[in-house]
Amino acid sequence: MSVNNFKNETFEEKKKRALKIYNILKKEFKDAKIQLNFSNEYELLFAVILSAQCTDERVNLVTKKLFKKYKTLKDYANADLKELESIIKSTGYYKQKALRIKNSAKLLLEKYNGKIPNDIEELIKLPGVGRKTANVVLQNFYDKTQGVVVDTHVRRISKRLCLTKNNDPEKIEEDLMKLYDKKYWKKLSDYFIFFGRKTCKAIKPDCKNCKLYSYCCYDKKEKFKNL
Repeated sequence: MSVNNFKNETFEEKKKRALKIYNILKKEFKDAKIQLNFSNEYELLFAVILSAQCTDERVNLVTKKLFKKYKTLKDYANADLKELESIIKSTGYYKQKALRIKNSAKLLLEKYNGKIPNDIEELIKLPGVGRKTANVVLQNFYDKTQGVVVDTHVRRISKRLCLTKNNDPEKIEEDLMKLYDKKYWKKLSDYFIFFGRKTCKAIKPDCKNCKLYSYCCYDKKEKFKNL
């Protein structure tokens, strides 16, 4: 497989290539949007916490029961931990996730009057909430963009497209925020996620039918770590 070499491109050239990538994905996945089900801000927060190392489809199956049982933040704060764990067990890392949900609910009630903060610096103070989770909540409930959501798909694709050399999600976010104007940040993640699910899969990327092939530097023969 031939591989493109973008080592010598200038930052301005990379920005132009990044925008071309965005426009191709926009045309391909124009209806891309969050796949998690929720009806209020804290349901969205807890769904995103559950989505770590888990598919959205599985999370939606679990939250259907979870949201039916726990109606308010007080319900989550007062939940029996073992019972909460049993409901979310199939999402993986359930003990850690249950504790984060329960403690987040407590903190929201005690410090934020039961309201989810609409600022990223406050959101990341909640147990188990990093920039990815905070960005998802801000963008999809408050329609407020303060960064780029970097999940496993965005991380993998950003590296394969040579938009970043970093492995750390926060550094990847910084690189993408430099390459793209703010107006592109929210949909960029949506497009990358859908592209990652359909075409640029972790194990068997469909390079033959990939519309970004000419903009990509991924070589399946080379051992890319943490892709």
